[in-house]
Amino acid sequence: MNEFKPYRRKQIAELRPYVDGEELSGSLERVSVSQEDALAGSPKVGDMIARNPKNHADQWLVAKQYFVDNFEPLHEQVAMSASAGAQAREEMAAREREAAANRQFRR
Repeated sequence: MNEFKPYRRKQIAELRPYVDGEELSGSLERVSVSQEDALAGSPKVGDMIARNPKNHADQWLVAKQYFVDNFEPLHEQVAMSASAGAQAREEMAAREREAAANRQFRR
């Protein structure tokens, strides 16, 4: 069996509060709720809804205590510069892959 290992996230998370009574399984917007969270009474006030920044249709519930333990708000300018930094790293990695492919092709 594979063991779990700790990883640090590289990206800024996008979250919003759950609104009491909000329908999470509607046809336009579907939010995944884990069985464990559902058994613990979620969705409930204090929970958060997270979304994939690259696919806004991919959303899931984050339980209140997990959110409190693992997230903190960012100022808009910090979030924008972190996003720009991630984009720059992706572009640099793409250039490095292209250069490596060119070196391999020349051999």
